[in-house]
Amino acid sequence: MKFNTKTRYGIRTMIEIALHDTRGGIFQKDIAQKQDISVKYLDHIVHALKVAGLITRNTNNKGKYILTKAAKNISMYDIYRAFENEIAVVECLAPFAPKCDREQDCKTLCFWSSLNTKVIEHFSTTTLFDLTQKEKI
Repeated sequence: MKFNTKTRYGIRTMIEIALHDTRGGIFQKDIAQKQDISVKYLDHIVHALKVAGLITRNTNNKGKYILTKAAKNISMYDIYRAFENEIAVVECLAPFAPKCDREQDCKTLCFWSSLNTKVIEHFSTTTLFDLTQKEKI
């Protein structure tokens, strides 16, 4: 299983915004510089995060980006879902995956399903606040 670049950069972007949230936010160009992401590529990431309702512009502070809710209320799964549908460690667990011919007799389905559940649980229980605290250490 591999997480796409937008998801990985989206998490990094959210950490930068969270770290600057109490200071009125952060400009997109500063996120790009601090995280070594091109401004053009960051446009796509920021757009997805805004559509997902995770960030907004601080109209009181020259358009810097801020979180829409507290970092402790934003999970890694929330951020992941801004870029992807569902986590699937194997193709047969993906939504809308073609029906597998071996589904009725698959000896590994329980294993993959259990792993998938644990990955989703980890993403769901790890918050943006958790990652910002690790950043400060």
